[in-house]
Amino acid sequence: MSQFYFDIWDGEALVVDEEGLDLASRRAAEVEAALSLADIAKQLEPFASSDGLAINVRDANGLVLRAISVCERDQPVN
Repeated sequence: MSQFYFDIWDGEALVVDEEGLDLASRRAAEVEAALSLADIAKQLEPFASSDGLAINVRDANGLVLRAISVCERDQPVN
């Protein structure tokens, strides 16, 4: 088991994970990051102003991966 930390960027601020999660593998951390990103996206207000979402996953040695969600809105054509 390894300790992984999930720092969340919400488009405006970075929230640093101080506690982390004890997970079996890097793959388990990837899955946790993807599920967390989806959960956060579901909680956003529709059409809220945002520069996207990201989760930086770290272990004891530093950055392991970055999961990013990009939302692009089409502007209505008049």
